Amino acid sequence: MGRRFEGRTAIVTGAARGIGRATADRFAEAGARVVVADLDGGAAEEAAAGIAKAHGGEALGIACDVGEKDSAEAMVAAAAERFGGVDILVNNAGVTRDNLVHKLNDEDWDSVIGVHLRGAFLCSRAAQRHMVEQRYGKIVNLSSTSALGNRGQLNYSTAKAGLQGFTRTLALELGKFNVNVNSVAPGFIDTEMTQATAKRLGYEPEAYKEARAKNIAIGRVGVPRDVANVIAFLCSDEASFVSGQVIYVSGGPETKR
Repeated sequence: MGRRFEGRTAIVTGAARGIGRATADRFAEAGARVVVADLDGGAAEEAAAGIAKAHGGEALGIACDVGEKDSAEAMVAAAAERFGGVDILVNNAGVTRDNLVHKLNDEDWDSVIGVHLRGAFLCSRAAQRHMVEQRYGKIVNLSSTSALGNRGQLNYSTAKAGLQGFTRTLALELGKFNVNVNSVAPGFIDTEMTQATAKRLGYEPEAYKEARAKNIAIGRVGVPRDVANVIAFLCSDEASFVSGQVIYVSGGPETKR
């Protein structure tokens, strides 16, 4: 990929760990100035420092609750003030509060919808102001294969499906301003979140990964870098004619072995 993002500023939410951290690393590796936004401000600053040290560029860690209007807008404003603009936004921040519908309480529904859907809306609305003014921008929203339905994840599946409609509509609204909007929908990715899910279900993480890999066409689970690579492509000028799309990063169709 070389230095294709030289001079660009990329905001990645939920970037202290997992897919977000891998994505921030990928942008920095390719020359971007990176804003690491995360609910955990200390972890965001630590991740930003690590990214700057590894790649020799500029990285800013910011505490941000994406579901809160003032926090989301302040984060985008701080990024623009520090680096002179906003070119790329990756709406990656997310939470899970899994349960069957009869056990799912109001707070767990609101929390998941608030972070994924409201968070993407608030951050995108703030970032697009800069993108529209400069007539350039890239927005990528993190959906999931769970958008197709997943037992015990009514809130999460709904949020991830909603992000696909959000992506297509935002692409229609912002296209005339040379802003591309796409979505990436990962399958099973080995992250802290999926490891926690394994433990909650009573599995050792490694055994859980092996079991899940049996139903993946290419025979392995994904890693955060797999998703980061696709996000980086969608935010590159090589993908300038790609917008309003949902790209599944899942190792192929599900198979039964």
